Amino acid sequence: MNLLITGINGFIGAYLVSSLKKEYAIYGLDIVYPEKEGIIKMYSWDELKFIQNIDAIIHLAGKAHDIKNKSEEQTYFDINTNLTKTIFDYFLLSDAKQFFFFSSVKAVADSFVGNGLTEEVMPKPVGPYGESKRAAEDYINSQFSNFNSQLKKVYIFRPCMIHGPGNKGNLTLLYNMVRKGLPWPLGAFENKRSFLSIDNLAFIVEAFIKQGPESGIYHLADDETVSSNELYKLIALSTGKKERIWNCNKKMIKLVAQMGDVCRFPLNSDRLKKLTESYIVSNKKMKQALGISKLPTSAVEGFEKTLKSFL
Repeated sequence: MNLLITGINGFIGAYLVSSLKKEYAIYGLDIVYPEKEGIIKMYSWDELKFIQNIDAIIHLAGKAHDIKNKSEEQTYFDINTNLTKTIFDYFLLSDAKQFFFFSSVKAVADSFVGNGLTEEVMPKPVGPYGESKRAAEDYINSQFSNFNSQLKKVYIFRPCMIHGPGNKGNLTLLYNMVRKGLPWPLGAFENKRSFLSIDNLAFIVEAFIKQGPESGIYHLADDETVSSNELYKLIALSTGKKERIWNCNKKMIKLVAQMGDVCRFPLNSDRLKKLTESYIVSNKKMKQALGISKLPTSAVEGFEKTLKSFL
């Protein structure tokens, strides 16, 4: 079976190659295209029209969320939306039977209060990253609904934050605090957050390729949530540092964060929100589609593997 993976040189693409190369013939599509082990041939985007005999397309190429907000808005739409239109148009005209688009939970909501963000929640993205991903979803759904073929399957994946060996994701601030022996002053805040380990992601992709469930939108997350306090403890354990969790007064912390909005302290209101808010993502629909009750890697096991790779 021939797979075409866009954005194959990125963190997820490289991991999928190592995970799938024994059973699949893998072709790559990216803005740079050096020869790599496990990839039969690399293509540039200008060569897309010449690629033939592909069975499934995994579209990873995109502009990641810029947490420092320094990227121009149009850049997100040029890459996340327009590039998706290009590869999906190719898919509809090709012989490929499966198309995987990696969107994001941010295409639905930047923040969420509840027991689990499901696929039924009305999307209200905030900011150009989520809006550009949502625009790409809309294009895929509109084009596919008008396409008369029972032979093709289209999957829109909305993962939460993905992590794995060699990729800290948005954990850099917390990891550096622990490594330097600094205390964690936000112990009084209790939250629950969903994450997705790269091992579970690779398992899900391969299971969808093999089983070919119904087309649709699927939220991807580990089975368990992890709080910021639990994550701090896991990092401390992995680095051999002593746990130093301070239960500082919440009102005082919020006041310091507000001052940080003006004085550029390490802690500001936006960063405090990201470190302490809950964001739970439901993976129920995805597991039902695959007929499983549990993913192979627990949230804690996934983080232990990720953090071990940093040492």
